Amino acid sequence: MKKIMLSGVMAAIALSVFSTLAQAKPLEAVASFTVIADMVHTVGGDRVHVTSLIGPNGDPHVYEPTPSDAQALKQADVTFVSGLHLEGWLDRLITASGYHGQPVVLSDGIKTRSMEEDGKTITDPHAWNSAANGVIYVRNIIAALKKADPQGAELYQANGDKYIAQLQTLDAYARSQVQAIPVAQRKVLTSHDAFGYFGDAYGVTFLSPLGFSTEAEPSAADVAKLIKQIKGEHVSAYFFENSGDPRLVKQIAAASGAQPGGELYVEALSPANGPAATYAQMFRYNVDKLTAAMRGEVSKP
Repeated sequence: MKKIMLSGVMAAIALSVFSTLAQAKPLEAVASFTVIADMVHTVGGDRVHVTSLIGPNGDPHVYEPTPSDAQALKQADVTFVSGLHLEGWLDRLITASGYHGQPVVLSDGIKTRSMEEDGKTITDPHAWNSAANGVIYVRNIIAALKKADPQGAELYQANGDKYIAQLQTLDAYARSQVQAIPVAQRKVLTSHDAFGYFGDAYGVTFLSPLGFSTEAEPSAADVAKLIKQIKGEHVSAYFFENSGDPRLVKQIAAASGAQPGGELYVEALSPANGPAATYAQMFRYNVDKLTAAMRGEVSKP
């Protein structure tokens, strides 16, 4: 009888060890840039190892993939991109890497916005800058991880539900903070037009010398028109972005009288020791910086 019981215990231990070994190798996920890499990590937990092709403070508009990116993509079990033509370099990378999967487009289901640029209708790719859209990204991540790793479905759902609740709280926080500011004061200058979804969601007007992409180059006439508009609409504060060149927006601010509001994190997270090391931190940081500037609490040069 003792031998039978001992055998049963040994079998249970062996099964436990086997299960642990079976889960020891995490799912290999690749994300195009840090914002969505953090989202995937938050949902995936220890079951998913996430590689971000673009690092902290990187600009996804002008990024040039490296051989190590191709290697990471080739070894990926699942790949995540934001989509809406943000990662214009991705098709070349997929071809170079030999990757045969289909990237998961996290902006699927987003109600997009667009603008006319050089006679063309361009879709705004910066959808994650609304926390409500961030919830859609997370739901798409949950579905993709469940499909790639069905054994982890319960964990992904639990992590995702907790994350969604956090983002919904941030969405409500942004609304309450902005709505406390008079409408006439809800105007700011930024480096490029990356806050359109934020502006639509929370009622803020953003002006910028560049369009949706940092690759654009405004003409002298465009800059002069923007300076006149800033003066006419009494835009009080300007911001530069962690992933972009601040020189143009600083020149416009100097000519228009706008005061520095600080740095915003738009398309890339900060390094781990910075103020925006996660998507949730980034969103809260941007809300606090923007609302402080709109209240007149501008930074000193």
